[in-house]
Amino acid sequence: MPVLVGVALGVALLPATPAFAHNSLTGSNPVNGAKVATAPAKVELRFLAKLDPERTKITVVGPDNVPAAGGAPAFSGSRVSVPFSPGAAGLYIVGYQLPSNDGHPVKGEVRFTLTTGTAAAPPSVTPTTGTTPTAGTTPTPSSSPAPASPSTTPVAAAGTDDTGRGWLWAAGGLVLLAALAAGLFLRRRRSARP
Repeated sequence: MPVLVGVALGVALLPATPAFAHNSLTGSNPVNGAKVATAPAKVELRFLAKLDPERTKITVVGPDNVPAAGGAPAFSGSRVSVPFSPGAAGLYIVGYQLPSNDGHPVKGEVRFTLTTGTAAAPPSVTPTTGTTPTAGTTPTPSSSPAPASPSTTPVAAAGTDDTGRGWLWAAGGLVLLAALAAGLFLRRRRSARP
């Protein structure tokens, strides 16, 4: 019985761990650090807790900070996926920023390398005037491509978060509890000897 009281007391005295205060990344597709030859249709991030679509920001950028999100993020509980619009081969960074229960934003990124890229799209050729050409005349094509529209995905600052630290705190707490229980057991055994 004293061992159980000791364990309960140890749990009550443990400080709150960051794992309970922060939502954290639990996985991604592609995985962080992966090298992929075939571009995925979408990039997916998985988190510990349900996401708030109104306050979660996801960005996808490729080489030279070129936006690579092919549309708005789609949320499903603790998962979010973003259509992927690949460009040149190279490093792609998926940045995320989301709120946590204690008010501190959780920021981080997942990096993967696309080993084969797509060729740049040729500039579109459009007539310079809106009139229909008459017989014997040819429209003059525009030599400048249409300006690229910016990505509609909200921009989040890439940074690091404390993903993984929550497990470290939890492991430390378990070690402390085990030591406390062992100490109480040994003390009880010594006091029981004549």
